[in-house]
Amino acid sequence: MPSEREEVQVRPGAEGDLVTLTEIYNHYVRETSITFDTVAFTPEERRPWLLSHPEDGPYRLMVATSADSQEILGYATSSPYRVKPAYATSVETSVYVAPDAGGRGVGTLLYKSLFEALAGEDLHRAYAGIAQPNEASTRLHGRFGFRYVGTYREVGHKFGRYWDVAWYEKHL
Repeated sequence: MPSEREEVQVRPGAEGDLVTLTEIYNHYVRETSITFDTVAFTPEERRPWLLSHPEDGPYRLMVATSADSQEILGYATSSPYRVKPAYATSVETSVYVAPDAGGRGVGTLLYKSLFEALAGEDLHRAYAGIAQPNEASTRLHGRFGFRYVGTYREVGHKFGRYWDVAWYEKHL
């Protein structure tokens, strides 16, 4: 794992990233309430997700890597908020950082790059649902201008208990 002073680069995601991105996501599936998926994925099962995030357009995948080793440290996405046509100018955003890369600003760099990439798109709002508690994610979203809009109480059931999800929005 790179040191705190090592440079981090952010670039669009690519098909060659699929295995590592799946491993990062599966950590959160197996170990946390951050995602409400409950069964780990194979890379082939995640391929449609990766392919739904091209290098241009409103649905992006940005990947952070160590400048020296090119090790993937995390990723950020913008995805459709809902499938109905009237939601087309809204996206849901998320960030997943490799378990041993947290606390070094990787999430901040990813969101900065993601929102810069989205600046030219025909988008009106970004939304983020944060399973509670998750103070680090709440702080990250606050730094990028997301405002709290409400909480869905006990909306997800995982690890034998119910979880709340706080929702945030950002004008684009």
